[in-house]
Amino acid sequence: MAKTALCVGINDYPGTSADLSGCVNDVNDWKAALEPRGFKVTTLLDRDATKGNLVESLTKLFRDATSGDTVVFQYSGHGSFVADLDGDEADGRDEVLCPCDIGSSVYLVDDELHELFGLAKPGVKIVFFSDSCHSGTVSRFRMADPDVDHGTKSRFLPPETFLRDFEMPDVAVASRGRRKRRAKAPRALLVSGCLDHQTSADAWFGGRANGAFSYYALRTLKQLPAGATFRQWHAAIRQHLPSVYFMQEPNLFGSNAQANWKVFE
Repeated sequence: MAKTALCVGINDYPGTSADLSGCVNDVNDWKAALEPRGFKVTTLLDRDATKGNLVESLTKLFRDATSGDTVVFQYSGHGSFVADLDGDEADGRDEVLCPCDIGSSVYLVDDELHELFGLAKPGVKIVFFSDSCHSGTVSRFRMADPDVDHGTKSRFLPPETFLRDFEMPDVAVASRGRRKRRAKAPRALLVSGCLDHQTSADAWFGGRANGAFSYYALRTLKQLPAGATFRQWHAAIRQHLPSVYFMQEPNLFGSNAQANWKVFE
């Protein structure tokens, strides 16, 4: 049973004035945690993390896996939203991941990601760690270390940053008649840094930048007992987030069976 992972971290978003600080560190830390647990880890950092490279790497990751394998996709970077055009989102928005070459029509929509997950053969365990935000408040933001006064600066990537003609549909009108949210069976277990309406923090810990979610996820991973489940890991992370410094609430989304998978086994 093979274990493979793709870890993506993007600090540098050319042309957006919305660079981040901790995403590359996140990837290096996730890699350092995964490799001793038997994972073969591929990384995409900054300018290598184009949409084309993301799709190509994810396609290979999922297609190469066979029943019994465990596949991890870890993403640290900006998230945003675009208008939902196929009527499958109740709020009229599709969440997107933002590659380094983000631009009009250059982003990875949640529907596309769902289809990529579907490339995996039956019996493959897929776990997606997302240290980003995919809501109306859209992005990770930079926050000062609780112990050191570096100042606070918000980092947002609103859709108008990368869309030429930004227009959201009138959800109330669009919902008449045809709009029905399609039920999508979870093809992957999602462990995310925040709820849909919240932001994930790009923070500083002891003078080093990290995503708050990645920092506490990896910190608690070291303390998990043998045979712990993802549900137990999520509960351990929630002992640290939200906090007085970070208001985000880490989310666990998937079936009961997926939540009860043993961590990285």
